[in-house]
Amino acid sequence: MKYTKYLWSFLSMGIAYAGILFDGWATWGLFVYAFILIPIVELFLSGSKFNLSKEEEKLAEKDVVFDLLVYAIVPLQYGLLILFCFAVQRDLLLYELIGKIVTFGLACGVYGINVAHELGHRIKKYEQNMAKALLLTSQYMHFFIEHNRGHHNKVSTVEDPASSRYNEPIYVFWFRSVWGCYISAWKLEKFRLTKMGKPVLSLRNEMIVFQLIQLALVLSILFVFNWQTMLYYLASATIGFLLLETVNYIEHYGLQRHKGEQFFHKVLPVHSWNSNHPIGRGVLFELSRHSDHHFRANRKYQILKYHEDSPQMPTGYPGMMVLSLFPPLWFKVMNPRVHELKTKYDKLLA
Repeated sequence: MKYTKYLWSFLSMGIAYAGILFDGWATWGLFVYAFILIPIVELFLSGSKFNLSKEEEKLAEKDVVFDLLVYAIVPLQYGLLILFCFAVQRDLLLYELIGKIVTFGLACGVYGINVAHELGHRIKKYEQNMAKALLLTSQYMHFFIEHNRGHHNKVSTVEDPASSRYNEPIYVFWFRSVWGCYISAWKLEKFRLTKMGKPVLSLRNEMIVFQLIQLALVLSILFVFNWQTMLYYLASATIGFLLLETVNYIEHYGLQRHKGEQFFHKVLPVHSWNSNHPIGRGVLFELSRHSDHHFRANRKYQILKYHEDSPQMPTGYPGMMVLSLFPPLWFKVMNPRVHELKTKYDKLLA
């Protein structure tokens, strides 16, 4: 049973493959499943607050099966990319073509970036390389730099482009976060190399290497297939990173750490929105237990904890992502919760 809840993620991948391989309304299967069926079901579920004991945590952390589950996503994601490039070569109706673009775009966000997020926090080099390979499918390799060295240090502060602000519409946030995180990654690499006494304009600069690798993939698709396929791929990649930014938006909305005399106060579970809803947890490899992830970023997904003082979303991540696309409704649901949280944890949030 400890592994079976993550089969939700592989079910989603199977639906994605069906959407790429088959035509007709099957092309929209993943979209319907992720953003209609799951949100409806999770409206009636509250999820589990259960945490593993310390002994169980130690066993789970060393359990290689949990690692293999996320490793398996790498070949599955690249297999989907190849199938997608071939599939859009066919003579498709417009709704089928858009459905396939959306399907692969959702896979880029849920697997290309979300699983890369998990592996990117690991210390083993081969796991970090798998994270970068997954990010490549979304043309978002700079996330590896900015998320680990930028976002985790500045989360829920005015200095973090990936933390949404109170009353900020998601469409404004998308622009601010996409642009701000990209610029931040360049600055972080410049700082790292300057501190080491190494030249910034060199292949030691990971940002330069990342741009070259991403360009190589785009040009490969252009030369092997055609310019239309390249554009379809870029459209999917864009959907993928906007899906990530939507998750960023809901994870820290309205929560803010303030600065002391010199530094920002410590990151606590109250600085991230949490969700225990079971399907979203399984599909996203526990991403929705986000409070504990920011509290201890080195914890593997299978041992993330529930904290009593972590702010809880009214439904799972998929449903909250849909809600965020309608700013008036989002503000109506979330703003009272932000105010309530600030009243309850005034000192911690300050």
